[in-house]
Amino acid sequence: MVLLREGMCPGLDEDLLRRLRDAHVKTVEDLVSSNMEDLAQKSSASYKALIAIRRVLLAQHAAFPVSGADLYDEVLSSTAILSTGNPDLDTLLDSGVYTGEITELAGGPASGKTQVCLGVAAHVAQHLRQNVIFVDTTGGLSARRLRQMLQTQTSSHDEQMEALQRIAVHHAFDIFSLLDCLHRLGDAGGLRQVSASGGSVKALIVDSVSAVIAPLLGSRHQERMYMMSQVAIALKTMAKNFNIAALVTNHVTRSEEGKVQPGLGVSWSHIPRTRVLLERLSEAGSRPSLRSATLIKSSRQPCLIQAKLDLQCWSSSERNASGEKNLDAANS
Repeated sequence: MVLLREGMCPGLDEDLLRRLRDAHVKTVEDLVSSNMEDLAQKSSASYKALIAIRRVLLAQHAAFPVSGADLYDEVLSSTAILSTGNPDLDTLLDSGVYTGEITELAGGPASGKTQVCLGVAAHVAQHLRQNVIFVDTTGGLSARRLRQMLQTQTSSHDEQMEALQRIAVHHAFDIFSLLDCLHRLGDAGGLRQVSASGGSVKALIVDSVSAVIAPLLGSRHQERMYMMSQVAIALKTMAKNFNIAALVTNHVTRSEEGKVQPGLGVSWSHIPRTRVLLERLSEAGSRPSLRSATLIKSSRQPCLIQAKLDLQCWSSSERNASGEKNLDAANS
């Protein structure tokens, strides 16, 4: 809400401001939503003067209507689609993760959330040659696994090192550290420092948001909701203002019916634009590295469609390399 101030518009002087406050009109919203005839009587002010002030305040503070065609043109000009590097996950996500949006991976322990995040980071840094911000809140980031993924994409040591330079890692083990990190990076200067190696920042990965929010579940409801909303606002602001694809991970819980569902409750469920549920495959004889990915929220694809992800062979190049090894073994 915007407080009424002297000089905010012609005619809004100190005397009128005092009379409006006596009539319990203290904000722009209070004034523009008031009945002008009643307000004129309560404040002993000129009806015509109040109408003129209301018209100016509406012009200054009201939102202007935007046509659907204009919004569509804005989306086309600003949205980019980043491949995750995994063809099956790209198909599930309708080509990849979208800039300006938040995509969520939800899953239980050992479901592969961190592995997917590492695969996306490696692909964006190496193949797309864009910078990635990786915020680790659990200590689960494995530099060794990240290097292994890069080695399957290029045999050049220099290119591997360049890709690693494009991945800026931040550690934040509580919600206050996470908010501080996001706010610093949200400044234009923070993003310029990240992209000093060349290219632009296109992906923000937070693994995981639930690790720092879940400990607040025992706090007062109002405090918990406030902190959760602050994280959501920071993520959405960065994604929208800097045209970044935000990828976050979340834990899972069980509903009253016993179904697995993403954690953090209904309020958080409105934050991600797209949600994917990762689960270990229970099929007999399936490889330990295989995971089931189910699309449970999307504005582009039918929900509940599924894909199988092989965490050991993340990209096409890893699959080709694995296939060549198997062929060599068969021929020997």
